[in-house]
Amino acid sequence: MHKNIKRTLVLTAGFLFVLVGILGLALPFIQGVLFIAIGLILLSFYSPGTREWMETHAKPYPKAHALLKGAERWIARVIGPL
Repeated sequence: MHKNIKRTLVLTAGFLFVLVGILGLALPFIQGVLFIAIGLILLSFYSPGTREWMETHAKPYPKAHALLKGAERWIARVIGPL
């Protein structure tokens, strides 16, 4: 798959996950925080600002930081090399 197509798909999926997550904060049957986290992880692959924001906000919480790193590794394996 071409890099530009993969980049577009990952960024689009990231924005959609964040949007669904925001909707999920108001709707009782969707886990909003989970969708927002997945969306931010997807966006952080191509956005240094998002990655830096996530790192600075997760550092004070070692368990959350470890979970974030594990999720990043898993997502990177699923979508393949960027």
